[in-house]
Amino acid sequence: MKIFKNIFYIIWRVWFISWVLLTLIPIFPVLIIVTSSEKLYPTFFKIARAWANTILFVMGFKIVLYEDQVLEKEKSFMFCPNHTSMIDIMVMLSVTKNPFVFVGKKELTKIPIFGYFYKRTCILVDRRDAKSRKAVFDEARRRMSNGLDICIFPEGLVPDDESVILSEFKSGAFRLAIEHQIPIVPMTFYDCKKRLSYTFFSGSPGKLRVKIHNFIKTEGLTLEDNNSLKKQTFDIIYNELTSDLNNQQLST
Repeated sequence: MKIFKNIFYIIWRVWFISWVLLTLIPIFPVLIIVTSSEKLYPTFFKIARAWANTILFVMGFKIVLYEDQVLEKEKSFMFCPNHTSMIDIMVMLSVTKNPFVFVGKKELTKIPIFGYFYKRTCILVDRRDAKSRKAVFDEARRRMSNGLDICIFPEGLVPDDESVILSEFKSGAFRLAIEHQIPIVPMTFYDCKKRLSYTFFSGSPGKLRVKIHNFIKTEGLTLEDNNSLKKQTFDIIYNELTSDLNNQQLST
């Protein structure tokens, strides 16, 4: 039985990687054009959303969205989801219609084809380099001043230990939100780890539940409030994840 499961997981992973890479090849020339200028970023974003929705569909995933508060087009936001899976990027693109920019780790640029466009459109950070971390703040400020939202996974990296519910948050997202006086949007991704984690022999089609929590206002806050804002956001997502985990255990 285990052999058949492992065969399924191998096919499952190859299927995912194939779709991620091969769907980019036919539109490669178009992507070259729309990533050549920041003015064309909204067009690129629409293409990226369509690509993400295609990947989720062919993998048998179905987004189930819960909204405590609806996003408004005329406002700027700092999105802060938990980070557990390779599909977090696709899920984030799927549930958010307004153009935003990811702040992501530099290592993803090594992925063939995907990494090329990731480098051209995202704000990259080398977390081991202090100069790189500072440059991220400068670039994020510039992009927000042009009206774009920002998405930062505040855990920084996906925890190696998958038993960890939520890793400690970094401060960058909250500092930027305070400086620009824009709301923090806590987001809970409940099922991404279960559906497609970084453990190779795991995963399955199914629902991907996402919750957009009530926004946390930053008007009037100063950098002295950074830690309390970070803790407030962490607690919202952590409590949601633990409550959902407890409910699942009770139902089994």
